[in-house]
Amino acid sequence: LTVISGLAEQLGLDSSNHPGLQRPAQLMLQQVWRMNEMITDLLTLSRLELQQETRLNEDVDVAGMLATIAEEARALSGSDRHVVLLEIESSAGLLGDSRELRTAFTNLVTNAVRHTPPRSEVRMHWCTHRDGASFSVTDSGAGIAARHIPRLTERFYRVDPSRSRYTGGSGLGLAIVKHILDR
Repeated sequence: LTVISGLAEQLGLDSSNHPGLQRPAQLMLQQVWRMNEMITDLLTLSRLELQQETRLNEDVDVAGMLATIAEEARALSGSDRHVVLLEIESSAGLLGDSRELRTAFTNLVTNAVRHTPPRSEVRMHWCTHRDGASFSVTDSGAGIAARHIPRLTERFYRVDPSRSRYTGGSGLGLAIVKHILDR
């Protein structure tokens, strides 16, 4: 993928001499990005399924992590200009694997940005309560029909398969989140 990406970039740079190359080079780069994302997701999911041990002894600064994820979500939104709000009701952190938790939180927020209309609100909320802590992501997207809920964490499952072409999702994000939370 690195070689293909490099060649596609070079084609794009050389397109001033051959204007017909620019669009194919851009499409190649987009597909390389999607393939790279899918491979990364598959490797992550495979590691989570096979690895029995997890580093549950790491102090995770959840508020700091979520602030970074909120900034990344705003950048991901780009010209869609979503309003990404972060509500932190507790400075409490978690004891766990920071890399895994970051992946889970990021996947949830990324899904909200990708499936919410432009200029809409995406709200992230972190709090603690008597039974523990909770993180939620709320958006004003179309929502998910009840019949899809039981299958949302299956590998490659998509509520609307036709949307994947536009959103770039692999159908693995929520399966990854499930495995992280199970661990």
